[in-house]
Amino acid sequence: MITQVGEVKASKELVITWEALPDDFELEDDPVDNVGQPVLAAALTESLEISGFIQPQMLIASNFGLCATLNGEYVVKAPDWLYIPSVLQVLPDRRSYTPNLEGDVPAVVMEFLSDTNGDEYSSKQVYPPGKWFFYEQILQVPVYIIFDQDGGLVEFYQLENGQYKLKQPDENGRNWIASMNLFLGTWQGAKGTRQTGYWLRWWDEAGNLLPWGVERVEQERQRAEQESQRAEQERQRAEQERQRAEQERQQKERLIAYLQSQGIDPDNLPT
Repeated sequence: MITQVGEVKASKELVITWEALPDDFELEDDPVDNVGQPVLAAALTESLEISGFIQPQMLIASNFGLCATLNGEYVVKAPDWLYIPSVLQVLPDRRSYTPNLEGDVPAVVMEFLSDTNGDEYSSKQVYPPGKWFFYEQILQVPVYIIFDQDGGLVEFYQLENGQYKLKQPDENGRNWIASMNLFLGTWQGAKGTRQTGYWLRWWDEAGNLLPWGVERVEQERQRAEQESQRAEQERQRAEQERQRAEQERQQKERLIAYLQSQGIDPDNLPT
């Protein structure tokens, strides 16, 4: 499959083809710039998995190579997090993916800002192209998100008429991703024992936060505690009813005994 990007977007016409990487192609394995980035990416995936969002045909990955061939040269960019609705085959040990050849174009890519790299905003068109140009013009990813974890700032870009447009969040500070039927926004707090900071989180259409594993465990603990409290309340109510019935029985016996002491037959009392 061949796509062309014309002179409006590039200094010269680019011919894009979707080809499988050769077996001997060496993917870069650079260390991440910030140790918090893998944790942030894993947290995004974790809540989706726990909520039951992830289906077998989907591909959700972090630091994962997206491939295209420009004028005969292979280009691989590895976003910090990506979501692909449907792929032809999901292989557990794969490290790269070629859109159009192996399945859908990614619906969402995310980059987490680092101090050492500004490629997230690069519109460089000559080989190797910048990430912005690659996602916008080559892959044409519908949603591109840039997140500054230190400041908690989310830049949400949506592809419109072939260009990324910055979208403002709603009144809750969240952006709607139609392809996922979910909201994305920032959340400040701690995950488990990690220090408090900014995180990207998911909310469903009703505004419910998709929990992490530790939060789901806490929810289950609280639910079990509430059930235990309800059971104890029911036990106490049953005990109160038993005591009340016992008091009424004793009162009735005392009344019968008194009437009998007065020579009155309780069974012959007028109704």
